[in-house]
Amino acid sequence: MYSTVVLGWLGAALSMALPWPQVWRSVAKGRTSGLCAVACWQGTAMPIGWITYGLLTGETVQVVTNTVTGLAGLSILVAVLIKQGELRTRRRLLTGAAGAAGVLCAAAICAVATATTDFEPTRLSAFLGSVLAVAATLAAVPQPLSLLRNRTQDLAGLSPLRWRLTAAACSCWCAYGLVSGQVAVWLSASVGLTAALIVCWVLMGAGRNRAPHAVATA
Repeated sequence: MYSTVVLGWLGAALSMALPWPQVWRSVAKGRTSGLCAVACWQGTAMPIGWITYGLLTGETVQVVTNTVTGLAGLSILVAVLIKQGELRTRRRLLTGAAGAAGVLCAAAICAVATATTDFEPTRLSAFLGSVLAVAATLAAVPQPLSLLRNRTQDLAGLSPLRWRLTAAACSCWCAYGLVSGQVAVWLSASVGLTAALIVCWVLMGAGRNRAPHAVATA
């Protein structure tokens, strides 16, 4: 039990820390190139889903963590939409926000059902956990996929520290989910870990490619 609590709060601490390097780069410095709009939309919606899940299961760690990460995700999304005007067209908004809307609908259904029906919170949390596990799997794909599909794009808007922290946080949440027997948690965390490692690998490669160029032009 003690190890589970430690893993949970360690994952929470890393999760609450990881968005802020990206917030600094995108919001404070205005760098958004390389960020995937679909991933940014999901970065705002998924925390709301996990907050609802935490309320249903009585896990304070989920509520606290995702309140912080949700606010950070919202600020990054706003920065991306402001800096990249082409993303504000109706078609791009519908495409980018479709997955996020699905997560929000599932969370809203569970919240309303809890307040207005006799459904047991454990059954609703199991349903929402399954939705979030699938959504987390899908949400983890767009950012690394966009980097792998276009290896020549400008990556100045991506924070390497953010993705290293993401890998560490996902490792903790994966262990936490395994120890506590929560399939939705460890499954979504393992997918997030894979995605984070791919992004870290791409950023490391881009950094190595920039270094010889910088020496040549010095």
